[in-house]
Amino acid sequence: MQAGNEMIAEDAAEAVLNGAADVENQEVTEGDTAVAAPTLEEQLAAAQTEAADYKDRWLRGQAEFANARKRMEKERIELYSMAAGDVIKKLLPVLDDFERALANVPENIRQNPWLEGIDLVQRKLFTILENFNVAPIEAIGQPFDPNLHEAISQEATDEYQSGHICRELQKGYKISDRVLRPSLVAVAE
Repeated sequence: MQAGNEMIAEDAAEAVLNGAADVENQEVTEGDTAVAAPTLEEQLAAAQTEAADYKDRWLRGQAEFANARKRMEKERIELYSMAAGDVIKKLLPVLDDFERALANVPENIRQNPWLEGIDLVQRKLFTILENFNVAPIEAIGQPFDPNLHEAISQEATDEYQSGHICRELQKGYKISDRVLRPSLVAVAE
């Protein structure tokens, strides 16, 4: 009996492979129970379900890849910005020294061409910093903001409202929206 069932199954498989038999109406019997072979509609439905599953997985994979690419690009930009900020932070004391030196030039050499050259070097340095979106933080006359300013002292003054900055001891800078160095300030009482 078993040999007969195997022959029927082999014949049905061969007919499906060759396309010569109509599998919709064939039955394969095993023992006492009859098992119906899947119809073409059932096979088509199963294939469509499988294709939809593959398409869904493919679309999810594409979305994950696009998200990973965006995340990596964002991380690259942040890393570049942080590296540039670290280098620029080290240049800020040089800019401060230029400002202090030019603010304390004696009157008798103010018209010296050499001094004009030093002033041009300072402006060139500041232009380079501006190209990196570095900007000084506005301080004098502004309300004290602990995110932008660092209070060193309080001073009694009638010129500014209480809680506003009356004097800047060291200029602060920010790159885009990130503070590189807060302004050192005196706040009016």
